[in-house]
This record gives sequence, structure tokens and C-alpha cells, in this order.
Amino acid sequence: MAFSYIAKDAAGNLLRGTIDAEDRDSALFRLSRDGLNVVEVQEELDEAHILPKRVRKSDIIYVTSQLAVMIETGISLADALEGIAQQETNPTLKSVLTRIKDQVAKGDDFSAALAQFPRYFDATYVALVRAAEQSGTLAEMLNRIARYQRGELEARGKIRAAMAYPAVMAVLAIGVTVFLLTFIMPKFTPLFSRRGVELPPVTQLMMDVSENMRTYWYAWIAGSAALVVGFAYARRTSWGRRWIDAAKLQCPLLGKVFQKTALSRSIRTLGTMIQSGVPMLEAIRLSSAVSANYHYERTWEEVENEVTQGNRISDVLAESPLFPNTLVQMIRAGEETGKLDLVLQKVSQFYDREVELTLKSTTSLIEPLLICVMGAIVGTIGLAILLPIFSLSRVPH
Repeated sequence: MAFSYIAKDAAGNLLRGTIDAEDRDSALFRLSRDGLNVVEVQEELDEAHILPKRVRKSDIIYVTSQLAVMIETGISLADALEGIAQQETNPTLKSVLTRIKDQVAKGDDFSAALAQFPRYFDATYVALVRAAEQSGTLAEMLNRIARYQRGELEARGKIRAAMAYPAVMAVLAIGVTVFLLTFIMPKFTPLFSRRGVELPPVTQLMMDVSENMRTYWYAWIAGSAALVVGFAYARRTSWGRRWIDAAKLQCPLLGKVFQKTALSRSIRTLGTMIQSGVPMLEAIRLSSAVSANYHYERTWEEVENEVTQGNRISDVLAESPLFPNTLVQMIRAGEETGKLDLVLQKVSQFYDREVELTLKSTTSLIEPLLICVMGAIVGTIGLAILLPIFSLSRVPH
């Protein structure tokens, strides 16, 4: 096995390199024996390609389901991992499963081994497995994890499928507009100039925009690239996320979709965590992370702080405008009856259906709206071209 390492020599110089060893402990021993002060040692993935092959969420779900079935039939965890790794065709996932199997075979907890690969097994996955290890219900928990992740994947798939057509229409509208302004409109400019026709305001405006785009094309490209880079940078900052996520929630047509999606994700996660025996504070923390919205994350963090002080979840959520009153009432009823996990599961299923219905109604409005916008743009440019031509036809030769 190959391990990459970062270490310091006796003079304090930082060294980077690779070393072959049977396991991580052997690599540490050999580096220390050579007089190096080890800073970091990490096993390298054995990849068949220069770039690691992508591991899809569906691959993780399939592996989880397989693992659950094998453990249910009495196969040990290490043997089950080895069997799945041997038949795995994705080299990246195969290497990850092999490394997890090696850790489990040495006696490490399964959850601890999974935690070393957060790119493939997120904090929710690890927390559920850790709870199963404490209760001795790993097979059942793996089935529950597979159902949970499958639900998340299906929900995201529905959102992407619903927004695919509007996205294509928007890109097409932009492309057609640029084409007409940069390739079609300039062909008529010499004709209008030679005949000395007084141009209508709309034609003059379009010709000015066309000339500007052709003359300063580099500035338009640089500006577009700057917008994309700026948006990507803003998504990584706290102030940027706060502004962007607020805009998403206030968006006229899509705001309800974003709100119900965040509610569905966080409520489903909280219900699954509590039902699986995950401690309440950790369950709330994980629910905050999966909401994927800055303002919902801040609300769940406030819930965590208040619950630490002995307050109820429903009391905190009642003060937030992001959570509907009906939802807060159902959570309060679950807390009072001791069936919070069941209530949350029912609520998440309700919001899943609400997201699907809202998506259908929203896309049914967006599609004709985009068509109208595209028609208006093309029609305006066409009108800008035709009006001077009509004027030319009335000029005596």
C-alpha cells in the first residue's frame, strides 16, 4: 500500500513524499526510524485513471443496501465489505471500501472508519451508523440509511428534472439574443447608413447595443466571467450565503419551492436521527447542515442552543417566520405525546408531496413565461430591423 506523507527532518525542513508499507502504523514506524518528525500520513487511492472516477450518490445507496442484506444473512461486517469491494467496478469506491474493510478488520469501529471518508459518507451517515453500533441494529440501520438517502436522491432528482426545461429555455433565449445582436443586426447597419433613413428609437437602441457588444466583446466576456466567479465566491462566504439564500426564499415563483425543500430535508433528517437513537443535540446539528439554506441553519443553531438550556423545539420554532404555524403545532403535539420521531416522519412526507406539487405548478407557470420573454426579445429585435425597411420601401427612388 502507498502512503503520502508530510514530515520534518532534523533541520526543520518540510518534506513531502510517498512510502510503501503494509499499513499506516508501519509507514509511521519507518518514517520515525529514518529520523523524520511526521506531520501527516494518508493512504493514496489506487486509481486506474489520472483523475479519480466520480462516486455517485446512487453508488453509495447500492453499497449500503448490499451491506444490509449481507449482514442480515449472518456474514460478518469485514467479510461483507471485502465481498462488495471485490465486485465493485468503480476503482475509487473499490479502494475506499477496501480501506474501510482493513480498518474494521483491525478492530476499529465501522463509524470511525467511515468518518475518514466524509466525501462519500457524510456526517448523517456516520451518526446513524454510530447509533446502530451502540444499539446492535446495524443491518436494520443500514436499510434505514438506504431508504433515507434514496428519498433525498429522488427529491433532488425531481427538482432538477422540473427545472431542466426552464433552464434550457433561459440559455436558449440568451443565445438567440446574442446571435441576433452580434451577427444579424450588423448586416443591416450599412444598408440603413447608405440610404440615410431616420432610425426609430428601438432600432437605434438595438444598433447601439449591437455595436457595443461587437466592439467591446472582451469586456462582455470578462464581465460575465466575473459575475460567475463572484457568485461562486459569494456562495463560500457567510455574507454571500445570507444574501443569496434570502433572495432565494423571496423569489416570486421559486421561493415556496426553496422553503419547502429546506423544511423537508431538515425535518426528515431530524425524524430519522431521533428514531434511530441519535442524541437530540447531534440530531438538531445534522438537521441544520442538510437544510442547505443559511437562514434555516441559523434557526436550527438557535434551536440547539435553546434545547441545551432545557427549552422545547416547538417553542423556538414558533418565534421564527420560516416555520409555518401548522408545522410548529404538529411538532409541539409530538413533543407532548413522546412521539416526535413519528410526527416528524409524517411531516416530512407531507412536505415531500408539497414540494412535488409546488414544482409542477411553478414550472407550469415558468415555461410559458419564458416563452413569452423569449418571444418579446426576438420580436423586439425583429421589429427594430423591419421598421427601417418599411421606411425604405416608402422612400421614392
